[in-house]
Amino acid sequence: MKVSDILRVKGGTLFTVSPGESLSAALDVMSQHDIGSLVVMDHGELVGMLTFREVIQAIVKNGGTLGTTRVQAVMDDHPLTCTPETDLDEVRRIMLGRHARYTPVVSDRTLMGVISFYDVARAVVDSQDFENRMLKAYIRDWPVESRDELPSSQKPN
Repeated sequence: MKVSDILRVKGGTLFTVSPGESLSAALDVMSQHDIGSLVVMDHGELVGMLTFREVIQAIVKNGGTLGTTRVQAVMDDHPLTCTPETDLDEVRRIMLGRHARYTPVVSDRTLMGVISFYDVARAVVDSQDFENRMLKAYIRDWPVESRDELPSSQKPN
């Protein structure tokens, strides 16, 4: 399975913010759309990622307030990225290794979308559920004469 498979199911809605935007305005967007991250874009280029992790760290650092903090002061300016062709197992390993909850998907310097660790986990579970159903259907349709040849402990129910 590839990242492009997740993007196809997820859709193409993207939420971005500029690095000079106030952190307060960025939080308004995140809250309004019930999202945990914003891609930080400057002149059409990916320059960072803002997630609730960076927001919480900024609030703690500022004594519980946002003040006049700008996105560029708190964003991750070297976010983990992947391509639509990246294998899902590879993305999962990288996200786990970096403790990344959100990953921008970039193709030829063009932002294609963002996948979350939830998206990856859901895709893996859906794939395993499909495989499980196929295996159960295969066992159910096992030829009768072949079932009789199996020891009773190995016969399907």
